[in-house]
Amino acid sequence: MSHTPGVRQAQKQKTRQALLDAALALLEEQSLSSLGLREVTRAVGVAPTAFYRHFRSTADLGVALVEEALGSLHPMIRTTVTAADDSEERIARAVGLIARHVAEYPAHVRFIARERHGGVQPVREAIRGQLARFAHEVKAELAEDALAEGWSDDDLLMLAHLYVDQMLITASLFLEAPDSPAERDRVTRLATRQLRLISIGRRHWRE
Repeated sequence: MSHTPGVRQAQKQKTRQALLDAALALLEEQSLSSLGLREVTRAVGVAPTAFYRHFRSTADLGVALVEEALGSLHPMIRTTVTAADDSEERIARAVGLIARHVAEYPAHVRFIARERHGGVQPVREAIRGQLARFAHEVKAELAEDALAEGWSDDDLLMLAHLYVDQMLITASLFLEAPDSPAERDRVTRLATRQLRLISIGRRHWRE
């Protein structure tokens, strides 16, 4: 019997994840503001009252989805856009990482793209908070670069936001592109040129 609490906790976590997964699937066809908790619980096969053991509301569930979608990306963003070597190889690697992430997690990317400006305020704020955290992390990395000598904090943060915004733009481009090698190549070329433009501006900004 000593292991029973652990078993219950594991089952609770399993149900919570099932609710998140069901909501994400339902959000492929609608916005969070129109999602009902009964839809989610029906998809999982649990009673509506069970929802409140895991989330206070659908907005609370949405905030958890934001964390699931963006929380694990902090190391990737820092390593792909902040090093001093803005070479073609690094830019290509960054674009490739974004493309692979979109291919692996399209529903998460679509959720963030839709809800970033959606009708559920706590979710908008959670996304904004995650993006601000990304920008400050990137700024801290940029500040260690010799190219940042003489830059103000405001300008470094502006540059960090440019990189973060560009990664979101690139992810959206891959998400919306038709599923064909030619279209993926087109998006790759465009995203590479856009990152290259930011890199050129970075090198010459103080001039």
